[in-house]
Amino acid sequence: MSVLDDYGIRCTEKGKEAHYSIKWSPLAKADRWTINASVPAVAGIYEIYWMDSHEHLRMLSVGRTHYGGLRSELRRLTDPELNEDPEAKKTLEEEEIWFRYAPCNSAAMMADVLWFFRKTYFPEKPGVEHSGRFEKLFMNESAPDKLIWVP
Repeated sequence: MSVLDDYGIRCTEKGKEAHYSIKWSPLAKADRWTINASVPAVAGIYEIYWMDSHEHLRMLSVGRTHYGGLRSELRRLTDPELNEDPEAKKTLEEEEIWFRYAPCNSAAMMADVLWFFRKTYFPEKPGVEHSGRFEKLFMNESAPDKLIWVP
């Protein structure tokens, strides 16, 4: 059984509705060795967090990747030597960084899921568009570490 069987995004279509199930990987502390050894080089959705002084996870980034896959994108976004964004680089250098991911091979499904999460986390400015295939989207998250953001 591969990691792709354990985690990922599934969709059930019911007319003009899509019911998505997202099964996240376990949260992992971001370092180049962990990412290189455990993250698959496939397309998918990811979330990156930083740990605050009260040991609460704070959202740093949520996104999707197609080309190069999750492994290379998570390496680039969590390594201060590779990340070119000055604000992110400062956080990466000063804070403990964590990540999780859900593989997915469908660009349309990733567009819907990412739009739903960004619209939930940043309602004023989601910054992405959904696929336009459905009138209503529903999400059900599961995570082995019980970190669930969508009510």
